[in-house]
Amino acid sequence: MTPEQERWAEALAVMNQHGDGLAAFLTERCVALAKAGDMAGVARWREIIHRCDQLRDGTTQ
Repeated sequence: MTPEQERWAEALAVMNQHGDGLAAFLTERCVALAKAGDMAGVARWREIIHRCDQLRDGTTQ
């Protein structure tokens, strides 16, 4: 699986797992990683957030 495919799979998984609480989960995750100084982790989750937005809005390519 390519990194791009992994991000799509991760986005779909967190959407299915967190449903209505998705935004809160994603925010908490990014804040925790930023506080820990894990900027690579923040970048990865920002990619996942972008894909969640695309899936929600129906704007996937």
